[in-house]
Formats: sequence, structure tokens, C-alpha cells
Amino acid sequence: MCKFYAELMEKDAVVGCKEFNNEYFSFDYEKKDGFIKGVFTAKKDIEMKSLAVTYDKDFDDDDLFYANGYQAWTTSREFSKEDKFDGLFEPAKITKFTAHFAGLSGDYHFSDCYGEKGKFHGYTYCYFREKGENEIKLYGSKSERQGFTVFEVDMNGGKFSITKDVEGLRLKAGQEYLMFDLAIIEGNMDEVMDKYFFDFVGCKKPAIKHLSGYTSWYNYFQNINEDIIIRDLNGLDRASEEVNIFQVDDGYQHAVGDWLVTDHKKFPKGMKYIADEIHKKGYKAGIWVAPFSAQCSSMIAKKHPDWLIRWNKTGKKMLGCQGWGGAYTLDIYNPEVRAYIKKFFDTILNVWGYDMVKLDFLYSQCIEPRNGKTRGEIMCDGVDLLREACGDKWILGCGVPLGACMGIFDACRISCDVNKNWRFELKKSLNINSIVTGIRFNAEIPSSQNAITNTIFRNHLDGRAFCNDPDVFFLRDINIGYNWEQKLLHGKVNSICGNVLFVSDNAGDFDDNRIDVLKDFFKDKAYKVNMAEFVDEDVIRLDFTEDGVEKSLTMNLITGESNVFDVL
Repeated sequence: MCKFYAELMEKDAVVGCKEFNNEYFSFDYEKKDGFIKGVFTAKKDIEMKSLAVTYDKDFDDDDLFYANGYQAWTTSREFSKEDKFDGLFEPAKITKFTAHFAGLSGDYHFSDCYGEKGKFHGYTYCYFREKGENEIKLYGSKSERQGFTVFEVDMNGGKFSITKDVEGLRLKAGQEYLMFDLAIIEGNMDEVMDKYFFDFVGCKKPAIKHLSGYTSWYNYFQNINEDIIIRDLNGLDRASEEVNIFQVDDGYQHAVGDWLVTDHKKFPKGMKYIADEIHKKGYKAGIWVAPFSAQCSSMIAKKHPDWLIRWNKTGKKMLGCQGWGGAYTLDIYNPEVRAYIKKFFDTILNVWGYDMVKLDFLYSQCIEPRNGKTRGEIMCDGVDLLREACGDKWILGCGVPLGACMGIFDACRISCDVNKNWRFELKKSLNINSIVTGIRFNAEIPSSQNAITNTIFRNHLDGRAFCNDPDVFFLRDINIGYNWEQKLLHGKVNSICGNVLFVSDNAGDFDDNRIDVLKDFFKDKAYKVNMAEFVDEDVIRLDFTEDGVEKSLTMNLITGESNVFDVL
């Protein structure tokens, strides 16, 4: 049985509608083998909130539901009816402010589908699978431009819902709007993913196939300078045959948002000099930018307060993320903002000479609907602007809802940030700020186990939606809380499931054995994931083929114990 429910706003009140045809709108809904179409026609001027279609669906004990998280950092994995996915952890809910602040990077401010056993939700696409089987049934959206598509299940209550997040959408009387354009595809994992990403969504093979090299963040954070960068660049010389990129991360600029104001105390020769030195090694030069963010203390935020997004209800400047003491978000619908974004990218890419930009905290653009546009449309508009501004230079996305950048970005993060300390409590820990305390308040905060989980269960995106970036692995002994087995496990998982392979180590400190391990992980091998699933609450088995040889890797996320030595 199929049930329909829509919500719209009328004089600041929410009106619920259970009929496909009513005084406000009609909804022409069609579900056939292979697709779902849903066209919405307004009968009067209206503002939407959400629209959902719910089906009865039976779930057996061996049934699994794959939930793709809200954005690149959000937990993404297969769930059974006995699992539970917590949202914001209780300590974050002490006040409305702490709950809001802790949940900025996720969907917690507009979704409450968390915390109950057997209830899960994911974005853009999902699939159903039976344990031990490779056959799946996928439901997937063609585009998120009309609004984010949310797939929800109640595995114990026997329900499956498809919801369109159209909060803030304004329609005129007589206006049509395509709510659902979904594919339903069945078959083995690889066949289904090829049909969905290539044939239905229309993705082309990414421009990037394999990158391996260095990024500065996970050793120094913002405490970088010219001497450190050049030293670590030279430190890769003994592994240079397997290195093709070197990326400078956060810390080179005066403040987040002031991208063209280099901190000349730290980089006296400027950022073009760094790019030139990288190119002399024969590597591509990458650099980190948070293009929509403006640190509260930045010159750009102080000089141009009219460039900043403001909350709909209060009119106050919107904080888009917690980092750097808080950062506002630039409004891409302001023509001056668009011109500024294009200007700094032109300088970074064409004057300084960088080949790739890592673009971070992109979700901040669509925290709240505005201008009669949905979150999904806003995020897609933001991605389009970034692609236009960067031309044919490489984009590595991060902190972005994946449905908005599939087939547009060249590479994308598929996990949360890793942590320099191996976590012993993946799900039960109290969490607020992983860098400071090592605990986590939400499903986006840095966590090595969560990063590994996402990397494994999003492996199917690689080479289809974009080139997968599973974040860094570590081999160093200084300033790190991993044992050797955990380092090898993390490096091996990244190599199997991703093709953007970074370390933040000074490889100049490595002995010859560690250099050999680094080169082996960096090598572009023929990997294929055959099966991945939880075999226990905290244990994942990953079956894969490496250069034609079938292997299996089993790992305990809590302890980091595995059989990694058997598969190296």
C-alpha cells in the first residue's frame, strides 16, 4: 500500500495534506518497473515544506538497508533491523544553542530520524541487500536540484518512505514542479552502480583516476610555514616514483575567507613560490580553500557584512561552521560575492599556478532554505558556481552533500576527517570536539573508525561519481596515537577503496622499510571490492581482488585488530 503526505506553510502554520489532489495542489505520481515519477502542480501560490510517499515493506532478519549520509562526513553504511543510528549525542542537547552549534554540519536541524532501533535514513540513493548476497535493489534520484531526496526505513515497523526536502520552495498557482525522478535498479552491485551513475545520472568517468602524495593538515593543522612545507616536499624524494601530488592545507592565509592575503610571516616568498617548488618535483600542486566561509575575524567579513547569509527568522549573520572561532557563510546569490569567488580562484589557479583545489565546508551554503529555493537547489547552484570558477582545473570536494557534486567534481571526500588517535569507542563515546577532547557529538566529527566505515561502504562511488578520497593514513611514529597494525590496516583500506591517497607525514624521517610500505600503498593497483559487510557489531569483513588475486580483510573497529599482515 502507498500513502502520501505533504506539508506546506500557510501564515506561519504547517498544513498537512494526505490526498494526492486537494485545494492546494495536485500530485501526479507514477511508479512502474524501473522508475518513479512525481509531478506536483500548485493550484494557488504556496510555500512547501516536505512531501513523502510511504510504502509497506516487510523486512527479514537478514535484510540490510544502505543509508548514504547527508554529506561527505556523515556516517554511511548498511544497517540491519537490530542496529540503531544515534544523531546528536545527549550531552549536545543541554541547550538549544549547544544542540544547534553541535549539529551545524549535519541534518539535525531539519531531520529527526535518529535514535530508534531499525529506523534509518539516507540521501540521494539507497539500496536493499540480503546478508551474504551480492544482489541489490537500488532506489536513486537523478538530480538533487529540486530538493534533497531522503530515503527512510522503519525496518521493525515495516515502512519505506521516499521524502523530498522541499522546505522553503515557493510555487505560483499553475506552476509544475518535478518532485521525483527516480530509478529502481536490481542486479549485482557493480552492474547496478554502473547503470545508476553512468546511464541514469549521466556521470562520466572522472578526470582523476589515481592521486597519491601529501597534505599538510594532519600533522601540523594550521601551524604550517614555508620551511615545513619545503622540508616535507623534499622528504618525499625517496618515494617520488609513486607520488604525483602535494597539497598545502589550511594555515597559509591571513584568515579563512581572506584567500588572497597570504600570511607572509609564515610564507615570505608567497604561495606561487610553493607551487613552483612542487612543480619542480614533477608533482601536481594542490591547495585548500573553504570558498563559502568567512572567519568571524576575517577582513572580508568585517568589510562586507552585506555579503553574509543571515538567518531567515532573526536576520542575524549565520554561522556556517564551528571552526576558527566560528565562520560566517558568503551568499552565492549576491553578485559581488560571485565576483569575489571567481577572482580568488583565478588568482590561485592561474596566477599562483595550483592544479587542484580542495574545497571544504561546502554544506554551509545550504544550511537553511532561502529565496524560495530548497537546500538541494542551493547546494547544486553552489557546486555549479565552483565548477565555473575553477574551469577545467581539478576540484576535490569536502564537507559537501554528495548528490550535488556527483559527476561534477573530479574527486570528493567520502568520509569524515580521521583522527590522530585511534578511537576505542566508536558509538558509545561522548563527543564534542575531536581535536581537543577526542570524543564525538555527531555523525560528522573526526573519527578514524567512522572514516574507515564510510570508506568501505562508499567504495562503489570511486570511478563513477568521482574519484574517492578516503582521507589520510599515517605511517609516522611522532605525534600519532596508532600502533603499527592500525596504521597498516588504515592504509590498506584506503588503498583498496579509494584513489586519492594522502599522508601528512614527513617521509624524510622514514627508514627504508617504511618508505617501501608507503610506495606500496601509493601504487596504482587493480583493486575490486567483491563484498563488504558487518559480521559483528564492530567487525567488518572486506572481500576484494588485488591484481587478480582474491583476498579477505577482517577488522575490529574498536581495537584495530585485523588480519592485515596476511593480505599485504
